Formats: sequence, structure tokens, C-alpha cells
Amino acid sequence: MILIDILKPLAGSTGKMRLRVKLEIAEKSFVALAGESGSGKTTLLRTIAGLEEAQGTIVVGDEVWLDDKTSLPPQNREIGFVFQDYALFENMTILQNLLFVENDKTLATHLLRLTALEELSHRHPATLSGGQQQRVALCRAMMKRPKLLLMDEPLSALDPAMRNRLQFYILRLHKEFGTTSLMVSHDPSEIYRLADRVVMLDHGQIVRDGTPAEVLLKTAGSQKFSFEGELLDIVKRDVIHVAVIAIGQQIVEVVLDEAEAETLTVGDTVTVSAKAFAPVVSK
Repeated sequence: MILIDILKPLAGSTGKMRLRVKLEIAEKSFVALAGESGSGKTTLLRTIAGLEEAQGTIVVGDEVWLDDKTSLPPQNREIGFVFQDYALFENMTILQNLLFVENDKTLATHLLRLTALEELSHRHPATLSGGQQQRVALCRAMMKRPKLLLMDEPLSALDPAMRNRLQFYILRLHKEFGTTSLMVSHDPSEIYRLADRVVMLDHGQIVRDGTPAEVLLKTAGSQKFSFEGELLDIVKRDVIHVAVIAIGQQIVEVVLDEAEAETLTVGDTVTVSAKAFAPVVSK
């Protein structure tokens, strides 16, 4: 179990405020931190990492990282951190970037193989695409087998197709290494795919805390509409099928009949439209 109970004054998007967060996080869970810009998400992540100071307590397992007597430096906290920018050493090859963190070539090779980078291990970061560089950054963060993997909008600079691919690799490493993952994200479809819990912050306070469906799902009104979105999931509930669709910054559920469900595949771009009170979903 990870226990976080911290208080920190900070300057938010609307002026001075207090970051006041109390959380219990189960080991091996994947928690997304959501909320408007300036709500305190990144500050919370950096405080957990020891990159910023705060009052309070952080306990990971049986180890105290922060209390009124102790504040472990970042290098003594068992964390991996993936930033928005890749922060790779340009003068080193991909393999050397990983071995600089921990001289374990077996682990480095395994990580590169898991993320489909093994054949690029001899190349330098400048010769790679943004998606490839972010995969390297992810592998580097895992080199010490961290208890906590912290990610600050790691995919925000990538196009939608590349984000989808990187989400697969993030989830793959999270599961294989059994780490506890905390990720800042503004993308509801990304959160829905990756996280099993969403903590929503507003002005430094937790305003919602639950599963992605509980926190993110919004239903549309009864007016006529037509929106394009991405099909995230098809869930069978008793005798009906329900499509979970990301439309812009919202996630909605739409009931399908069996014929509609059979023609759709997760990942499809679909159009959600309604005539009166009956939504229709089509490719």
C-alpha cells in the first residue's frame, strides 16, 4: 500500500492555492491523475518523486519517504519518471542511455525487445522518431525496476496513432514488472484504456475518485446530434451490447443491437447520431 497525505502551497492557474491530497493507492494499480491545467497534478507527481518539497507523509510499503523528520532525496526513492520531453542523452546510443541508469545489459535488452526497439539499440536519439524516443524514455525509467512509475503526460506530443501504440507498451511494461503506475493525462480515451482508477483534481483538491467509467462517462442529451468518435469498448450487459465511445474530451455509452455490435471493432472511428431518442452508431 502507498499512503500519501501532503499539504503544499502553490500558485495555480487562478492564483494562490493549497495542494491538499490524501490518498491510499494499492500496489500494482494504475492511477490516472486528471483535471484542468494548473490543478496540481504535476506538482503532486513531482512531490511524490522528491523533486519538490511538501509537508506531510508519504509511505511506500514499509518505507517512509516523507514525514516531519525524513525527506528521502529522489535518487533514494524507488521511482521511474517519464517526462513530457524525452530527456535522453544525445551523445549516447539507445542501449547506452539505458545502461547509464543501471549496468544490466540483460534487463536493457529485454526492455528493448518488449518495446520493439532491439534493432535500434545502436542508434542515437536524434535519429529516432518521437514515438521511438518516448519508448526509450519508458525503458530507461524501468531500468531500476521501480516500485513507482510516474508519468507526466508522456504521450501528449505524439499523434493519435502513435499514442495508441505507446499506450500498449506502457500497459505491457506495467503488467510485466508489477509496478504501481501514476500518470498525468488530459486524454479521456488514454485514461480509459490504461487506468483502473482516476483521481480528479481541481484547485489542489481531490474532487472525484473512482473507476474511469465512474469519473469520465457522460451521457448525451435527447436532442438530435451527430458526432465522430473512437470506439473504445463493446460491453455485453445481459441481452444488450453497450458501445463505449470517446468523442472529443468526453466518453459516452450507446446501446447497440446485436447486428450493430457484430459490425464494429474496438478502435474503429464511428459516427454517433440520433434521431429523436434513438442513437445510431455506424462506421
